[in-house]
Amino acid sequence: MLKVTEDGIVIVLKIIPNSSMNGFVLTEDSSVAAKLKVTAPPIENKANKAVIEYLSKYFKIPKTSISVIKGETSKEKTILLKTKDAEKIKFIEQTLG
Repeated sequence: MLKVTEDGIVIVLKIIPNSSMNGFVLTEDSSVAAKLKVTAPPIENKANKAVIEYLSKYFKIPKTSISVIKGETSKEKTILLKTKDAEKIKFIEQTLG
């Protein structure tokens, strides 16, 4: 799921921790925009930090503009990417939409 709001863009990702590499895996599941593999383990908030760091680098958005708004301890996370840059929003929609 992917939704543009006045604050930015909200995405729902399924996180796969302990992976061999970081990266997106597109999925046919309509409840999530994509699956995101991260190498970090799901302990002590390490996977959440890895997700934020990966999204920050991939979409060129500051880490402080990315927050987990739902699913802090779940594999399915709702994430807010705070940006009003139309080009970045379009790139995110093309990548995950």
